[in-house]
Amino acid sequence: MGTIKRTKASDKKTNLVVHDIRLINVDRTMKDIGKWRNALINAESIYYPNRTRLYDVYADVLLDGHLTGIINKRMDAVLNKEMSFVMNDKEVEGMEDFLHSGVFRDIVTKILETKFWGISGMEFIPGETIEFEAVPRKHIKPEKGIIVLDQSSYEGIEYKNIPNLWIIGKKRDFGLLLQCSPYALYKKGDFGDWAQYVEIFGQPIRVAKYDANDIKTKLELKTAIDEAGSSLAIMIPKQAEFEIMDGKISNADGQLQERLKNACNDEMSILILGNTETTSNTNGGSNAKAKEHGKQQLEVTKSDMAFLLTQLNCPEFINILKSYGLPVEGGHFKFEKEIDLTELTQKINIDVQLYKLIPVDDDYLYDTYAIPKPADYDAKRKVMDERMQAELQSKNANPGNDPKPPAKPEKKPKNKDVKLSFWDKFRLTMADFFGPAHKD
Repeated sequence: MGTIKRTKASDKKTNLVVHDIRLINVDRTMKDIGKWRNALINAESIYYPNRTRLYDVYADVLLDGHLTGIINKRMDAVLNKEMSFVMNDKEVEGMEDFLHSGVFRDIVTKILETKFWGISGMEFIPGETIEFEAVPRKHIKPEKGIIVLDQSSYEGIEYKNIPNLWIIGKKRDFGLLLQCSPYALYKKGDFGDWAQYVEIFGQPIRVAKYDANDIKTKLELKTAIDEAGSSLAIMIPKQAEFEIMDGKISNADGQLQERLKNACNDEMSILILGNTETTSNTNGGSNAKAKEHGKQQLEVTKSDMAFLLTQLNCPEFINILKSYGLPVEGGHFKFEKEIDLTELTQKINIDVQLYKLIPVDDDYLYDTYAIPKPADYDAKRKVMDERMQAELQSKNANPGNDPKPPAKPEKKPKNKDVKLSFWDKFRLTMADFFGPAHKD
């Protein structure tokens, strides 16, 4: 849990709800599809909804390494984005420390976890620093708008009117872990079968045969087998027939279990990331396929970013930050623009063609390419226009220097009627802002 110094202190003390909650250990008994389905039935109950058993299943399936990895990958794609707090398109001073603090990252993490669990809750602690305690999800009853002290109770404290309590999520939303749980449970059982298969067939089976009437040979043979090691060994009379009928012939190398494991992983990857290629390449693929799947994952990231901004800019959270004295009145959170060089090059090429066809406002360049607009923009714009007019006049006065002279002589425009193409303006604009290296 992170902390950040606030600008205005308050000595008000509040008895925290989370301190009165009576916690119970997570149920770590064996989970299977039957328990998952029964837990879902309890959670979906209209009159007595209880998510306790369902969240115990979630805690169990999150031990799956692949599922945990793709969840972290999806959340890191948002956590690693730069954010700012702006008012009238200008960054607000005094918010930088909070935006780069551990507590803000923890808040963002809790918000993003709502996508997977369905709900999240935080109780902010009044004091000199911004701190919060996570509200245990099993104690939140969003259907009734209460927090219960015992996880199986149906009576508790209404949280809607408590200003330092922030509960995120919808009443009937059980999160993406609901759909992922069956695949994680099937995969866990598959690994158990696979481990048993390796244990049985990972080493050669020793088959010893003896005469059914020769007891002495049988005893000596058993002693020899016991002293020869712990590999699987079978003793049968010569008169008996023995055949292993367990699928070894049709599944001689364990590919059946591996295919089931890969299928479960692919389904979870599609649910969490929207694709499979950005995590594994078990089904084969190409670079073009991976790029296309990367675009699909980018759409998921954009959706998560929009969801995060909706929560951060909601009145509940803004009022919580105001209670700590942070200058948030009238402002909002936003993500900093990121520029991909490949996409930027393609964008510039498209814009160059558009500039030849339609008039475009200069502010479009500043907004599209995240270029800060200078404070003395009007003065610089005037100087640039005068320079471009002078260059065009010089160009028209020396038509012989044009590598492609017009087929028919054109009437020279008067100085006051000189008009510049937008591309000429764009080229000289780049030269003015970034130096003579950009001139033709």
